[in-house]
Amino acid sequence: MPADVEPSDRVLTVPNALSLFRLALVPVFLWLVLVPEADGWAVAVLVVSGVTDWLDGLAARSLGQVSRLGQVLDPVADRLFVLVTVVALALREIVPWWVVAVLLGRDVFLAAVQLWVRSRGYPVIPVNLVGKAATTCLLYALPLLLLTDSTSALSDALRPLAWAFAWWGIGLYWWSAVLYVMQGSALVRGTTLRLRV
Repeated sequence: MPADVEPSDRVLTVPNALSLFRLALVPVFLWLVLVPEADGWAVAVLVVSGVTDWLDGLAARSLGQVSRLGQVLDPVADRLFVLVTVVALALREIVPWWVVAVLLGRDVFLAAVQLWVRSRGYPVIPVNLVGKAATTCLLYALPLLLLTDSTSALSDALRPLAWAFAWWGIGLYWWSAVLYVMQGSALVRGTTLRLRV
């Protein structure tokens, strides 16, 4: 979002509708992965989620529909999709549980930082580019990891790529948390932090 765009208090916007649609896809994805284990359909839901994530940002900027609700809904939908997906993959024994702990730990840590900033009267820290890059890597990694749950040659070929995206996503996810702490500290101290990312 451009720095000069002031978010509105509007609720009924195209980006917000897309974010709510993405949130509604979470239980659908979970059911597909855990009940019928319909991995192809589950991957399709993840792809639709990723496309709507891109579209809601595009719509917010191009239609001038940047809203305070959207600034909360969009990252919540992203984080929920990432966490639900990685938990489902752990339940299917596709990824180890430490991956869930590392991603969940980051989100708990970040929630504490946001609460600390809010308790001092400042707004929610906006999403930074590193956080967006981390989410993008994870949204590539998770469907690829799901597709590796077979004994096919394609599964073997995708595994290194899937884990490369996962490692980059995890690393960037935590680096973005460090940047959020720096942004929050700068807000509380009344200084400006210029991130070169």
